[in-house]
Amino acid sequence: MTWLITGGAGYIGAHVARAMAGAGESVVALDDLSAAVPERLPPGVPLVVGSTLDGALLERVFKEYGVTGVVHLAARKQVAESVAEPIRYYRENVGGLATLLDAVAGAGIRRLLFSSSAAVYGNPDVDLITEETLCAPVNPYGETKLAGEWLVRAAGRAHGISTVCLRYFNVAGAAAPELADTGVFNIVPMVFDRLTRDEAPRIFGADYPTPDGTCVRDYIHVADLAEAHLAAARRLAEGDLSGDLTLNIGRGAGVSVRELITVVGEVTGDRREPVVEGRRPGDAPRAVASAERAAEQLGWRASRGVREMVESAWRGWQLHHDR
Repeated sequence: MTWLITGGAGYIGAHVARAMAGAGESVVALDDLSAAVPERLPPGVPLVVGSTLDGALLERVFKEYGVTGVVHLAARKQVAESVAEPIRYYRENVGGLATLLDAVAGAGIRRLLFSSSAAVYGNPDVDLITEETLCAPVNPYGETKLAGEWLVRAAGRAHGISTVCLRYFNVAGAAAPELADTGVFNIVPMVFDRLTRDEAPRIFGADYPTPDGTCVRDYIHVADLAEAHLAAARRLAEGDLSGDLTLNIGRGAGVSVRELITVVGEVTGDRREPVVEGRRPGDAPRAVASAERAAEQLGWRASRGVREMVESAWRGWQLHHDR
């Protein structure tokens, strides 16, 4: 097997490339470098600069590197940006996937792993979200991920491609400081950014029907997420998977925003009280995965806790911000 990882120099993609290459898999990365750090890639992993919207490039990469499987992570992923620029999100996330699948089918590639998201569920009123929970996304980003799943499954049926869709919950942490998230879009780097600027962390809404009034989320270490990709890729490579497999990727444990900020304060030594602001539109009170199907199908479970996520993310933040 030779795996093409689209978005392979991004925060999650580089972790996946490292996990797969470290386990002896042959890997090549494709990235348009819009949100990437090429130096994240491990030695020996080639980087092709380009977009999944470029079908001719994909065909050349498949042929040049003898690609036999694809891990598709390349996508735009900011909720607020998707609301402001829905056409761009559909063009890049769904259009890019359509172009990729066309090239995959044309090249006779029969294994594809798709990076999906818990955003496909929207705001379900359940204690644990299972893979059977109704999908009702509440923003264009989530819509593009759900449409992507539909397209992956339809192409799989039409062209005999075995597919896995992994629905990520809230990703945090870093396997090494140099691999850390350099963006300020997810909650952990957002809190770090506030503290670095000598400002108190912000909580958006403290009147939810949860134990401490703040939203509850399922946080997963990015290294655990990368290991889930390795397990899924190997399941595909074994050839015993026909059709589609859709899995939640989380810890199955809820942590409130206030609890998370408390851990950040303990790790950084900056324990200032957060500022409570109004709710953000679309935030669900609780979003926690049922992770049992991933354990059953992949023999994989997340092993790293929230404190390890925050500690590893803080080391990366300090590296990238000269702290």
